[in-house]
Amino acid sequence: MRRIFADTFYWVAVLSPRDQAHTRAVALSKTLQPMQIMTTDEVLTEFLNDFAERGDFQRRAAALMVERMHTDRTMRIIPQTRDGFLAGLRLYRARPDKGYSLTDCVSMEVMRREELTEVLTDDAHFTQEGFVCLLRN
Repeated sequence: MRRIFADTFYWVAVLSPRDQAHTRAVALSKTLQPMQIMTTDEVLTEFLNDFAERGDFQRRAAALMVERMHTDRTMRIIPQTRDGFLAGLRLYRARPDKGYSLTDCVSMEVMRREELTEVLTDDAHFTQEGFVCLLRN
């Protein structure tokens, strides 16, 4: 089964019908089946933070989506750990010329450890590190 990493960009696009990438993200998801989607606690934290001030309805929808992810057999959520944080921090420090967020750095290190090459995102930072961004225009 194909294993693909999902970045915050993807989760926001999937949940938000008004997001400019919504249609692309939903359509791509259908063409990639069957697949296992991998993400991290850090990505889900960033996702929930994005919806924190979008109003009660969207906040609840985001929380429900994350809760459902935890019971979805096609999902694998990598838990946040001290070692994962420190690995991300090392990459963050090693790339002072880039605008990588710490969450991106943790994600990239997880992708390397899990031998993943494809990521559901439009974030060029992943391309700069050699990953294939499936939602790039």
